[in-house]
Amino acid sequence: MFVLGISAFFHDSAACLVKDGKIVAACQEERFTRKKHDASFPSQAITACLKIGGITKSDIAMVAFYDKPFLKFERILETYLHYAPWGWISFLKAMPVWMKKKLWIKSLIQDELEYYNEIVFSEHHLSHAAAAFYPSPYENASILTMDGVGEWATASYGLGRANDLKILADIEFPHSLGMLYSAFTHYTGFRVNSGEYKVMGLAPYGEPKYVDDIKENLIDIKPDGSFFLNMDYFNYGSGLTMTSEKFHDLFDGPPRKPETELRQKDMDLAHSVQDVTEEIVLKSAKHIKKETRTKYLCLAGGVALNCVANGKLLRSNIFDDIWIQSAAGDAGGALGAALAAWHGYLDKPRKSDGKNDNMKGCFIGPQFSSDQIQFFLDKAGAKYSKLSDGKLMETVAGFLESGKVIGWFQGRMEFGPRALGNRSIIGDARSPKMQETMNLKIKFRESFRPFAPSVLEEHVSDWFQLDRDSPYMLLVADVAKSIQKESEGENSAIGLEKLCLYRSEIPAVTHVDFSARIQTVHYETNPRYHALINTFYKKTGCPVVVNTSFNVRGEPIVCTPEEAYSCFMHTEMDILVLENFILLKDAQNVLTLERNYKNEFQLD
Repeated sequence: MFVLGISAFFHDSAACLVKDGKIVAACQEERFTRKKHDASFPSQAITACLKIGGITKSDIAMVAFYDKPFLKFERILETYLHYAPWGWISFLKAMPVWMKKKLWIKSLIQDELEYYNEIVFSEHHLSHAAAAFYPSPYENASILTMDGVGEWATASYGLGRANDLKILADIEFPHSLGMLYSAFTHYTGFRVNSGEYKVMGLAPYGEPKYVDDIKENLIDIKPDGSFFLNMDYFNYGSGLTMTSEKFHDLFDGPPRKPETELRQKDMDLAHSVQDVTEEIVLKSAKHIKKETRTKYLCLAGGVALNCVANGKLLRSNIFDDIWIQSAAGDAGGALGAALAAWHGYLDKPRKSDGKNDNMKGCFIGPQFSSDQIQFFLDKAGAKYSKLSDGKLMETVAGFLESGKVIGWFQGRMEFGPRALGNRSIIGDARSPKMQETMNLKIKFRESFRPFAPSVLEEHVSDWFQLDRDSPYMLLVADVAKSIQKESEGENSAIGLEKLCLYRSEIPAVTHVDFSARIQTVHYETNPRYHALINTFYKKTGCPVVVNTSFNVRGEPIVCTPEEAYSCFMHTEMDILVLENFILLKDAQNVLTLERNYKNEFQLD
């Protein structure tokens, strides 16, 4: 029996196909339309899921949508009424799309899919909770979800036992930890719903100077982790921005204009809101533990992508272990809705072994055959070689050792915001220049943003202060004391000056506070990526490589060989690996290749 899950119309639309309770495929619409955080109906993602599953629309037995549009519409109307007449302009902008599309999801699904079987609607935070609990390794666990807002809920906690999942309590709009963090994202000059991780990355460059101001004016935090926002400081309830003039007065000026120079003030604000976020997460976890008495905690919702808070939660030992849904944001809502329909609505049983999750390493997107890749390369006029697995690993590991930057494209595309070794750009973590090179010449992004390490799971504790797996790059921990280094100027450096300090034997993945956002690589879920890093380890004694997503700033992660090739040709990447095909930048006739590529594939 096939269940199709759908999320759409707010950000990161996605589709997920579940067969008899097992995840077959999940894809984000942005990977096909090439519009980052695309919120449109996920037509192409649905098509891809059906193709991967080897089925047609007529084989779908049930469609599950990730929230309840009428309940969300009720919240929006009540909010505008509460703030009337100040929200009039925002109201006029919002209503047309609601009246044309967002209220008529059932009809839209029927029309788009020519589908007339059962359609069910899950509440937003129930979808997050289902995405957190049902694929987790645990038979029984507590669940914490936090984001901007669903219908009314902005945070919730619940309890999962076998196939049963219950939400026990929630916090309702406008009081929202996600909105608080997004307000500071906006104020520090980044884009809401995509720049929050930049605030998290900027935080270690600052000091928590504004924590008291935030807690005395913006938010009242209770001992159980619940909270109330002072809405005088925010504008998202009725306006078109996140923050009000009162917010600007409190922090001595208007928001930073995007792309302008970062100030120490921005770094201090980032650090401060990060500290407040961590306090709320830890207090919430303690309360949940007290109420539920379970050993394990599962997390989802956009706030669960805050891997610094996740790391501190893990180290707090409030729970024996935690598991975080890799697609914790709205994209994962499609997966949660499908699983909630199967286990909850249909009351189907669920099995867990206590150790392994059911996400298949998150490699549940499209895959491309060698024949497809070779056909494309020949059409493009590319110069390439095809190597055996053993020769490929030796060759690529040698290029890594020599400081080359490599586009690594293999297997099924990842689901969620992180590249985990199938659509990745990789480099030597030991190189002092690798972070700067990747940021400025490959990714075209801000220099302060750190890169993540991919480490062989069997060596993680030798190189990082982490004693368990982190397969989805959602835990931050410090590099091991044995490889840390004290730099000259440590005490005098402030702000972005800290970028110039080399803090460990793997400086390319060591943040300014000695931390790293760790991905453990497992042979069971990604044998080829594991084999590459293991070959590099045998050559160098280092089981760690830099891993960043295969894209440039402002674009989604690549999906197809064509997109990988385009990214390779339009950056200063040195090597491109497409399955067993390897391309050297120096060997390409760039003008001929670009002309052929544009003619064949109609690139701009």
